[in-house]
Amino acid sequence: MAEAALSGATHPILENDYASEWMGVEVLAVSDGHATIRMTLRQEMLNGFGMAHGGMIFAFADSAFALACNPVNPTPEEINNITVAAGVDINFLKPAYRGQVITAVADRRSSSGRSGLYDIQIFAADAGAQPDSLPSSGTPGELIAEFRGRSRTIPKK
Repeated sequence: MAEAALSGATHPILENDYASEWMGVEVLAVSDGHATIRMTLRQEMLNGFGMAHGGMIFAFADSAFALACNPVNPTPEEINNITVAAGVDINFLKPAYRGQVITAVADRRSSSGRSGLYDIQIFAADAGAQPDSLPSSGTPGELIAEFRGRSRTIPKK
């Protein structure tokens, strides 16, 4: 996969992340415990009702989760470890539709030893929405889903 540009840097987990590549994920921001990504919903991402398939929303949120869990520049102590999902919950609040741009904002809530807790909010906005046309809350659209991830750091194989 072509590495995603992050203000001149790249995130190592994107090098072989073919799912995020297929989805067209664009990394907007990433730092320790945080990631913001976006993508445009395409026809092949829709279910039989003409709305975003729940699995697409889940996979998109999971990509943000992975970016927030894993360091952009691992230290020598971190280089032989990866952080993966130990479990997740998702709540679908509203549908999203073809052509809408969805944004996931992932934030670490807690970290202790090898375990972490992350909240990911997923928003949808019509394509071409400008920042000044977004809701007054400053969010990137309307909240459509909430994803909570529990992480575990394990040795890299």
